Amino acid sequence: MAEPPAAACPTELELARAQCRSLHDRLAASPSLPRNPALRSLLRLVAAELRFLASSSHLLLTHPAVRSPSRLSPLPGVDFACAFRSRPAWVLLSARNPSGFQWVPRKGISSRVAAVLDAARSAPPATHPEKLLLAFARGVSADIVLGLADEFGAVEVDLLAEFVGESEDVEEEDGWVSVSFHPNEEMRSFRAFEIEVLDGGGEVLLPPPCRGVEEVEEGSGDQLGGWFADFMGKMRMNSMEMVNLDTTALIAIVSGISNGGVGKLMGAPEAESRARFKCNYKFVMDQAQSELQSPIFVELGKAVDGKKCIICEAVNSEFNEIVSMCGGPEEKTRASQLLKQLTIVPDSPSARMMDLPTTRKLAMKNKVVFGTGDHWRAPTLTANMGFVRAVSQSGMPLMTIEHRPRALIGL
Repeated sequence: MAEPPAAACPTELELARAQCRSLHDRLAASPSLPRNPALRSLLRLVAAELRFLASSSHLLLTHPAVRSPSRLSPLPGVDFACAFRSRPAWVLLSARNPSGFQWVPRKGISSRVAAVLDAARSAPPATHPEKLLLAFARGVSADIVLGLADEFGAVEVDLLAEFVGESEDVEEEDGWVSVSFHPNEEMRSFRAFEIEVLDGGGEVLLPPPCRGVEEVEEGSGDQLGGWFADFMGKMRMNSMEMVNLDTTALIAIVSGISNGGVGKLMGAPEAESRARFKCNYKFVMDQAQSELQSPIFVELGKAVDGKKCIICEAVNSEFNEIVSMCGGPEEKTRASQLLKQLTIVPDSPSARMMDLPTTRKLAMKNKVVFGTGDHWRAPTLTANMGFVRAVSQSGMPLMTIEHRPRALIGL
């Protein structure tokens, strides 16, 4: 049977709407609903979520510059928190007809923005935004634009800028290049404005200097060939764009499972494999099956393509210790080659990450690793989704890129 066209595949938003609608219908049909206050409260929350998913908010939620959106809004006037162009932001969204409201100082939208700005400036570090993002889904009148600029120093931002990178360039006659890009048509009517929460804006960070384990030689990783060599060739140590790797990411990159060892692993006698991996046997074999179905270097390569890859001192230390104890000869060789291509930065967790309470789910060692990426405004490539969920539940937007886990197999 032929595969359906890409356009027929449901988007993440459509799947979320379907799941939310299904849950809403199940709750509404429950015979226990009339006599169960908890169910009624849950139904109201699900209904509110469904309205949110059906609103124009989804256009911003799917925008390339918006990362890690959180509905755990700091106060009622904020629609959601997120990382916008790598900086923590609170988003205020209006879907009103622009002819339906006017600028009146200290009233209406002026009052709302002022209240949110005051709340943002006094917010604790964990949820403190660096900017407010005001988005008008149906456009905005000139007097609103002027009022926002005069009273709050608002500056208009181009929401279509990120789509240029996704365009296809077609070379025409005489050497001219035609650039075309296709953002959602509804996005073209959006107008958005930034307001800096603190005077002078956020701190501008220059990429950290290259501090690898040793001098990098051209073509590092080529001697190992295959997926690993292709992956190594995607990283760029002089790039201004960064990605932070945690220990799970480093292990996935050098694992024998990721690098052609699945056949040998699955061909070994079961008793021998069970003795080797003990209680982790099923965990490792599930990873092998996952690798057969979808090689992990496809997603890892997309995450680091064209970027400077950084790790903090804590990850460097932990990774070396794990590889020395559990890695096989080829895994150790790949680890050595990989570390030459990475920039090691000091442990420097951001103030907002350290403001979160240290708990079993928010362990200090993870706060250091993810917080260092947050300090450099670099998303963290990780399989540690338990920590990511715990941070999300705190209401703090954190930029991360998920990958499937892989283990060292020692072969």
